[in-house]
Amino acid sequence: YETFWQSDGSQPHLINVQFFKKTYISCVKIYTDFKLDESYTPKEISVRVGLHDHDLREIHKMELNEPDGWIVIPLNIRVFLLQLAILSNHQNGRNTHLRQIKVCVPADSDYKFSHRYCNDEMRSYAMDR
Repeated sequence: YETFWQSDGSQPHLINVQFFKKTYISCVKIYTDFKLDESYTPKEISVRVGLHDHDLREIHKMELNEPDGWIVIPLNIRVFLLQLAILSNHQNGRNTHLRQIKVCVPADSDYKFSHRYCNDEMRSYAMDR
């Protein structure tokens, strides 16, 4: 992947995903490339969930060793707010690169979109979450 999300500033670096209603999440997938990013590659990641940013609780924490490719974090939880926290990087790097992030819901989820899309291009993204 040629594009990436990049942090700037002090750690931890936070990514918040907020939903309109309580949503069931089966997993989070993160794509990293240690060979390209080196010290920008996350070493320690925390997953936190809650109703809002003042009541977050950590439900998963993992340490990565020079990751290359997709990292799958199984969750199986209903949330309003999902937060990924990059706690540290390889080689004591300061900023972080994440090549892609996917939030997965079950295929049979009852999540319905209330938006009306005005063209085919927008409709094609209707089921991406």
